[in-house]
Amino acid sequence: MPKVPYAAYLRVYEPLTAFPEPERSHWERYARSDDLPDAQDELRASLIRLIADPGRVVPEEESGDAFVARLDGALHICPWRTRLRAWHALEEAGHWMMPDSVLDRALPVAGRRRAERQHLRWAGRHPGARPWIRSALWHVPIRWFSLFDDSEREFSGGAGGSRDADQLSGDAPASSPGPAAGPEGGPEGGRADESPTTRDESVSLRYRTPMVRARRRLGEALRTVRHATPHGLLVPALADVGRWLEEFHPRSLVELDYGGLVHTISADRLEADHSAADVAGAVAALAAEDVGRAGELYEVLTERWTAVRERQFAS
Repeated sequence: MPKVPYAAYLRVYEPLTAFPEPERSHWERYARSDDLPDAQDELRASLIRLIADPGRVVPEEESGDAFVARLDGALHICPWRTRLRAWHALEEAGHWMMPDSVLDRALPVAGRRRAERQHLRWAGRHPGARPWIRSALWHVPIRWFSLFDDSEREFSGGAGGSRDADQLSGDAPASSPGPAAGPEGGPEGGRADESPTTRDESVSLRYRTPMVRARRRLGEALRTVRHATPHGLLVPALADVGRWLEEFHPRSLVELDYGGLVHTISADRLEADHSAADVAGAVAALAAEDVGRAGELYEVLTERWTAVRERQFAS
């Protein structure tokens, strides 16, 4: 099954000790399973809900599954929280790049309204709830790259391919799309002869870093951008990611996964994509007051990801 939809993911894996009982014991038992589900299992369940008659926009029950990783021998958990993420995606549905008639056909208005009422009631009982996973359709938001260093890039070109980094161990899937994902507000498009069905399923590209590094880098980027362009759109975007990261344990693991995007970008362009390095270079140029160089790098990034995003309209 091709790894679709074409979405990227920003995930936080918290150490087991960050979870209160009885949830901690649940995840400890869960991680011992020999048959843990992966993101494709979550995707299949999501598609089954949507093609049902009538379609179910949001699952009736919250998922009890999670992604599992180990860092320095310690168990880290990233709960799926599929129901919560579906609710959040519905809130962003108005920003999706599709006509209202198509949106209403895919996600009927009555179902969306019912899900909104359920979310309001649930949120009233769980005011501090937040997802461990953020999703973006047809691109990677440029602000996400500010959390990572190019040395943390892990690329697998498929059978016989190699990874660029092996600094963090983990058992989580390297390429993992999820269900109903709303867009977030950033390598050039792949060749037309490389369709999703002909690409090696083991192709993946991800970054992983400890939470302390992610927060430090984002803080530096935010201070630099705020000083250089205090009224720019990137300032609130970076601040939003920063607020989200602050919700998690300081010994968490942060992961950016290209997910299904690897199946819409040609292998050579994917291998050549070092967007985190480009973002770091742009921030460094701003800090040095080299606005020209920063603008050049930012233009390269936006053109690269615009080319990918526009492929959703290809027929």
